[in-house]
Amino acid sequence: MIVVTGATGNVGRPLTQALAEAGEQVTAVSRHAVAVPDGVRHMPADLADPTSLTSALDGAKALFLLLSGDLHAPDARPADIIGLAAASGVRRIVLLSSQGVATRPLGPSRVAMRSVEDALRESGLDWAVLRPGGFASNALAWAQSVRTQRTVAAPFGDVGVPVVDPADIAAVAAACLLNERHNDQVFELTGPQVITPRQQTAAIAAALGAPVRFHELTRGEARAAMIRFVPVELADDTLDIIAAPNPAELRISPDVERVLGRAPRPFSSWVDRSIAAFR
Repeated sequence: MIVVTGATGNVGRPLTQALAEAGEQVTAVSRHAVAVPDGVRHMPADLADPTSLTSALDGAKALFLLLSGDLHAPDARPADIIGLAAASGVRRIVLLSSQGVATRPLGPSRVAMRSVEDALRESGLDWAVLRPGGFASNALAWAQSVRTQRTVAAPFGDVGVPVVDPADIAAVAAACLLNERHNDQVFELTGPQVITPRQQTAAIAAALGAPVRFHELTRGEARAAMIRFVPVELADDTLDIIAAPNPAELRISPDVERVLGRAPRPFSSWVDRSIAAFR
């Protein structure tokens, strides 16, 4: 059995589906009850309380570990989940980490994530670490304003990074969970090209077949909006990257193609699949 945490999210949903289609027994874990694919077991748990995972991990051979925003805070203890998994008999963990662990190692949220990576390496388990950059699905934050005002509001409109499709992250995660040849490796996951918020807005407009206006926020305005949903440390670290990405954050990684045997999907592909959210 494979346990997928964050099973309701933009990575967890396609990962759960892919594992089920591969014939695996899957337990989907989330804080709240959700519909899951046929044959998949759902169990509620809150990773802020690792012991709530105990039942879900019973009999599991592998775990996909996705840490929600509050577990990126410096005072959180997500490494405890790794110890619990090992004690429960799990033999492989695939951790969804962050590109910033390598590119911005001194950022407070990156220091916290590095400690989780280190705990995983030292656990004695088989492991793989996925370090994506920006997610294409972060554009869903604009969905309501596009629907109601045909407007995207974002900071740093002409500064881009190679955002990655979460379905590609899920596909790489599935490969790492199912195939031991990916053990004990770190994979940096990006899209195929650098794309700016203004260019993302144009892609959404093209898929809608309607004009969409871009409004540039100040950093302060963007920060105020972000800290409603994520810890301050994570918001600040993220804004540092998207304001002035360094060469490592602009690099197009070969790792999606190395694992999947195909190029990563462009942002336009994600938009085409997700356009209903913007209509």
